[in-house]
Amino acid sequence: MAHIGTNENAQAASPSLPKPDVLSPDCPSRAILQHVTSRWGTLVLIVLDAKVLRFSDLKRRIGGVSDRMLAQTLQVLEADGLILRHAFDVVPPHVEYRLTPLGAEVSNRVLSLASLIEANLPQFLSQRPKRPAAAQTVR
Repeated sequence: MAHIGTNENAQAASPSLPKPDVLSPDCPSRAILQHVTSRWGTLVLIVLDAKVLRFSDLKRRIGGVSDRMLAQTLQVLEADGLILRHAFDVVPPHVEYRLTPLGAEVSNRVLSLASLIEANLPQFLSQRPKRPAAAQTVR
């Protein structure tokens, strides 16, 4: 298992790049990590797991995401090489999204994390401090 700050595959593929280190503030890996672990990025990667979906299908499956946020998230994940966008030359426009092989690998990791959280949700929730109902309002 690779440790944070080391990735022999990335180094072998691009010897001219500095050694990847997500803990370094100027390492590009930090931005990609942010995209993958953002609220909508994570959910897009989960929903696209082994599927090809249109924008409207993605929006329907991911409750609460606005058109604008979904479009921005898809653009960022596409720029990172995690998803492919295929626009068909038809009227009305028809666009499909799917994971790249790298995106599928990242999606599998995100799904593992989401499954771990769901399986242990009662334990997570039990660790939250107990407060009176009036103090539990979200700001």
